[in-house]
Amino acid sequence: MIGRDEELRTLRGLLSDAAAGHGDVLLVHGTAGVGKSALLRTVGAEAAESGFRVLRTSGVETEQWLPFAALQLLLQPVARGVENLPAPHRLALSGALGVTETEPEIFRVGLAVLELLADAAERQPVLLLVDDVQWIDSSSRDVLRFVTRRTCDFAILAVCAARIDSSDSYTPSAYPDLRLGPLGRTAAAELLDASAPGLPAPLRKLILERAAGNPLALVELPKAVQGMTAQAVQGMTAQMDGLPLTQRLKDAFAARSDSASQECRAFLLALAAEPTTPLNRLLDVSTHLSGSAVSVDAVQEAVNAGLVTLVGRTAEFRHPLMRSAIYTRASVADRLATHRALAAVMEDTLERQLAHQAAAAIGPDEELAARLERFADTSQARGKVAAAVPALRQAAELVHDAQRRTGILVRAAELSSEINDRVQTQMLLVRTDMSVLGPVERARLLVVSDNAAFEPDEPHRRIHDMVTAAAGAFDAGGADVAKNLLWRAAARCFCQDGDPQVRAQTVAELDRWNPDPNAPHVLVVRAYAEPYRDGAGALVRLDGLEPDREDGRILHFLGDGAMAMGDISRAARYLGLAAAAWRSQGMLGLLARSLAAGWPRLFLGQLDRVREESAEGLALADETGEWIAWLALKAAAGLVAALRGEVEAAARTVGELRAHSLFYGMPFVTVVAQQVDGLLALLDGRATEAYDILARAFDPADPHYHSVSRWLLAPDLADAAVAAGTVEHARELLAELPELASRLPSEMMTVAHAYTDAVLAADDTAEERYTAALTALPDGWTLARARLHLHHGRWLRRHRRNVDARTPLRLARDEFDRIGARPWAEMAREQLRATGESSGRRNVYTGEQLSAQEMQVAELAAQGLSNREIGQRLFISHRTVGAHLYRIYPRLGITSRGKLAAALAALQEE
Repeated sequence: MIGRDEELRTLRGLLSDAAAGHGDVLLVHGTAGVGKSALLRTVGAEAAESGFRVLRTSGVETEQWLPFAALQLLLQPVARGVENLPAPHRLALSGALGVTETEPEIFRVGLAVLELLADAAERQPVLLLVDDVQWIDSSSRDVLRFVTRRTCDFAILAVCAARIDSSDSYTPSAYPDLRLGPLGRTAAAELLDASAPGLPAPLRKLILERAAGNPLALVELPKAVQGMTAQAVQGMTAQMDGLPLTQRLKDAFAARSDSASQECRAFLLALAAEPTTPLNRLLDVSTHLSGSAVSVDAVQEAVNAGLVTLVGRTAEFRHPLMRSAIYTRASVADRLATHRALAAVMEDTLERQLAHQAAAAIGPDEELAARLERFADTSQARGKVAAAVPALRQAAELVHDAQRRTGILVRAAELSSEINDRVQTQMLLVRTDMSVLGPVERARLLVVSDNAAFEPDEPHRRIHDMVTAAAGAFDAGGADVAKNLLWRAAARCFCQDGDPQVRAQTVAELDRWNPDPNAPHVLVVRAYAEPYRDGAGALVRLDGLEPDREDGRILHFLGDGAMAMGDISRAARYLGLAAAAWRSQGMLGLLARSLAAGWPRLFLGQLDRVREESAEGLALADETGEWIAWLALKAAAGLVAALRGEVEAAARTVGELRAHSLFYGMPFVTVVAQQVDGLLALLDGRATEAYDILARAFDPADPHYHSVSRWLLAPDLADAAVAAGTVEHARELLAELPELASRLPSEMMTVAHAYTDAVLAADDTAEERYTAALTALPDGWTLARARLHLHHGRWLRRHRRNVDARTPLRLARDEFDRIGARPWAEMAREQLRATGESSGRRNVYTGEQLSAQEMQVAELAAQGLSNREIGQRLFISHRTVGAHLYRIYPRLGITSRGKLAAALAALQEE
């Protein structure tokens, strides 16, 4: 290749790493014609020569709605290996490859593909080449994303290519990326001279100017002017001057087909309309269209013209722009006739037949629209939701009535949202006509929009609109969608800290429905929207509930509501059960949400668990596009890092959190980011700065303020106030705490009140306040209890009661050691030494050397789970589990699995 030395060095380095067993993934992105496909071909050829098994697939625009179409093409060369997989994996792949009537869950297919490729990689390294990612069907896209995020321990490299304007799911942030830009002037000239030597100087200069470094243009534009007079070339270029480069190339390609025979043009148009159809079927359709027999001579003519190439027995356009150029150059009548002819020969592929019939329609066709809807019904019933969406999209284009059309689009958007195709969902939402929506359809549309296209701006207006729409749906008989939408409005009241007006409106609408006061969704709406008004009653009703431990939805509802009120122990219990339910069902997006909502368990001293779950949840949220969960998990990771004394990691994590586009629209997260920054300053000895940072979270005009969650920062504010000498100012900021704690008697409020009451107390009442606070703290709040012991010890030492100070300081040190809060443990040791008691540095906790996932693997293996069972639990390959255990044993000083339980138990005692 010319001018791509740096890119090739990068890819060769990745190939070398993969051959050594260190897999990776890279997304090559750039404009049309910039050389992405050529780069993939070059890398594929080099990899094959060096012993790689090369598997290829590409997105096809006409197939992006066919579930697993791209995956089937990718796996064809290794399909025989499916027989050697365990039964669950065989069943999943059989479903994905079309053998079964129902469509398997994405994560099960993903695990099966991962094991299939890992098997192949044990024999020789594997290179996956995925071109035109922007057109990959959503099912294949999700499986490939699942697999490529889990190849780091295998000899598997995936290189994907996408247009620069590809969907959000494949923007450079989704993968490590390599942007492919235009060639430089020297390389462009070299490529032009190599592909078209001997051009007249004026023409050479003109092409270099018009091509602008685009390799495809440098190769193809000379062909377009071959044999033309200078005057004709000038005329053609003048016509193209106002066109973008992509359109210039399309015009040049199309012009090259004008001189082709009628039979060849018919073949090219059939291929453009259905690029993956077998060659013999294309020839039959071409014969029908041209009125005369079309043979392989027409195919050869297209090959000779440089428009088509043959890969085995399959004809392919040399570039996707050629397909587009041929199709758009054809007359409308020829395009319609081609689609009709293709539909006639595709009786064995109903979805493609219907697609071509829809493309051949020239106006509303109620009968065809009804057939498409029936196909969607059947597909949905079989779990093939990805196939139902395009059928509904096409049906909507064929109905005359605007209200019915919008109803079909709303249903399509709901199903698209269900399979997590956010880009397609947003496209469908844009096409809906809000003016013809009934109240129930409007509510359904807002539910889909909130899920797939969450917009953080104007939160109070949006909450108001959602509550109003929920009221309309309820009155129109749509109670289920009304409940869903009202819950979402209430969730925004928490996440975006709705103002008093929309909070009151939300609960007033709930009251109007006269609901069952013990219903989970009722309790959650009250907890989200009016915790200070209704929280006490909600806590009492939660005490009387015994939810089904297998019902992930209800458990998540209840855990979310408890978390919003600061009832942390209950939230941790419910959300732990919800996560277990989602994990067993393979619901990765919902699992990420439950892991995200469970982060406050770190206040219970469960730092290691939150560290593990936030790492797992972040990967899942990134994978499934659960960006609100991602924000919460990233905040949790930063806070855990700060509490563990990992200063650089905490600062880096909060920086990434603040850089997210949704950050400043989500006060429930901004307040945590401010807490991390405040703690980092406090632990670094910058007390005044720490106090100023934390105090901002108590200012209603500050973007880091949250009317409820701010109380989680109250202990930190009190600590900073004592260190900075701003106790009186802190008392003013916390003045409303006692009254609010009486209205919302949750653990968070109890701890905030008791802790600050003791730490900020005057000397003459401090002793009794510390005693009262330690008594008032809920069981399980070990971090706050240890910090109170530390403060109590400090207070006793300042009053020259060194002997009395040792007991609370020892308690603090031991608890900080146990939970891994290293900065506070060192503070306790310093205070103990100041009392005259020696307290050496704690031995390094060996478990701290393990990554979050390694610790999860070790714990599950110690419980007796097999590698395959652990892999299924954590959604990774059993080979990855084995690799983790191989690294874990020497770090724990053991040599076998049977000693894991004892080694982990010993760690807890260190």
